[in-house]
Amino acid sequence: MKELSTLCYIEKDGKYLMLHRTVKGNDVNRDKWIGVGGHFEKNESPEECLLREVKEETGYTLTSWQYRGIVTFVYGEDTIEYMFLFTADGFEGTQISCDEGELEWVEKAAIYDLNLWEGDKIFLRLLEENHPFFSLKLVYDTDDVLQYAALDGKRLWL
Repeated sequence: MKELSTLCYIEKDGKYLMLHRTVKGNDVNRDKWIGVGGHFEKNESPEECLLREVKEETGYTLTSWQYRGIVTFVYGEDTIEYMFLFTADGFEGTQISCDEGELEWVEKAAIYDLNLWEGDKIFLRLLEENHPFFSLKLVYDTDDVLQYAALDGKRLWL
């Protein structure tokens, strides 16, 4: 099964808006902290999906964003997800409650203290280092353990 999604790290005052996924029972991200985003709807571009998902999950309308990379997730034998990764530093509107968990502004320096996916730590560092547009492949086993990572086609040693 192939899936398409977006993920965005909204920045303000040295913080990222993080979503602590606590609501959905059967959620691969349950109890993890992630950015905001979600799956494409029919005929959406990555930017259209980004803007819709951010608005639905946060109440914010993005006014400034940057496409930073594509992340290929492989889970077990049957699932591949292509995630379009963005950062945003401009938005307007009033924050709302998210039906997928709690939204919280977290100091960038404290992000790594949260319950993150191992692969998310890799792309968060790439964002932090202002790495140019990248392609990152992350392979997880069915126990959610990162088995393999490759940046721009070159294996990273974990």
